[in-house]
Amino acid sequence: MNKPVFSKEDIDRIAACLGNLKVSDNKDHYRLKLSNPGEKRQLSLEIYPEVSLGEHSKGALIVVYTQNCHLQLHDCSGYVVSEELGEVTFVSETPGKISGLVVEKEAACSLYSNAERGLISDDFTRFGVEVMLSGVALSLAEEILSSKSGSEQ
Repeated sequence: MNKPVFSKEDIDRIAACLGNLKVSDNKDHYRLKLSNPGEKRQLSLEIYPEVSLGEHSKGALIVVYTQNCHLQLHDCSGYVVSEELGEVTFVSETPGKISGLVVEKEAACSLYSNAERGLISDDFTRFGVEVMLSGVALSLAEEILSSKSGSEQ
C-alpha cells in the first residue's frame, strides 16, 4: 500500500505557505480558511489524506469552497509549495493527462483539468494564451510528476 500523500508535516508546510493559517484537524481531513478582506474573498481548503474515491480505490482528495464555487481534485498525487508565488499547486495524473488545483495566499484558486501531460514541458509560446496559462501554471509540478515522489522534496 502506498504511503498517503499528506502527513501532518505536509499540512503544516501548506498552511505556512498560505499565510501561517490555523489548521482544523478533523477526524478524516484538515481544513484551512483563507481570507482576503481587501478583495472580499474567502476560501476554505479541505485536504483528505486518504478517502474512498469509488468502489475500489482510495486516495487523497482536495476540496475548495468559495462563495461562488465548489471544486474537487480527486486522487491527488502530489503538491508543490511556492513561497515566492504564495501558492500551493495540487496535482493529479492519469495516463497522458494532468490536472491541477492552485490555491493562492490571497484566497483565490484556479483549476486546470485534463491537460495534455506534454504541455508542461513544451514551448508555451506555440499555443494561444488560453492554453499557455495552464502549461505555465502546471509546469511548477513537473519535478514531482517526473519523480513520482508524492510531494516536493
